[in-house]
Amino acid sequence: MLKKVSKRQSKAAGGRFAIVASRYNARYVNAMLHAAKAELKRAGAEEIRVVRVPGAYEVPVAAAALARQKGCSAIICLGVILRGATTHAQHIGEAVSNELARIAVESGVPVIHEVLLLESEQQAMERCLGAKFNRGLEAARTALEMARVMRSLARDESE
Repeated sequence: MLKKVSKRQSKAAGGRFAIVASRYNARYVNAMLHAAKAELKRAGAEEIRVVRVPGAYEVPVAAAALARQKGCSAIICLGVILRGATTHAQHIGEAVSNELARIAVESGVPVIHEVLLLESEQQAMERCLGAKFNRGLEAARTALEMARVMRSLARDESE
């Protein structure tokens, strides 16, 4: 069941954010990208860097490079994988998920995973194109919250 996006406002208090977005399935990914950028801007993000990659499988390598550069408050990863007649989509989805989790844990930079493995174009439309349910907006809000969490943890560590 899809959860309705709340109307709450997020505050970035600055912050530098990166978005890695697949070009494949552009109609859906571009809608998520637009929503994510708009939410980060609305929240007062200091910097938003967008990196485009060919497909979902290439998202982790760009995310890892951004995490190594340091300075990102969070990295948002956007992509849409549509399941077909073979297991190829499942393998891509699992590989991407595993790598994004590894990058986040090893680097200490929040990596927000919105590389969606979907069953149909209908699911993609519902999750990516609607104002009520846009995973790009949700990803931006998660990135903003995780940036706050990480700042808080850094403060606790320095005390």
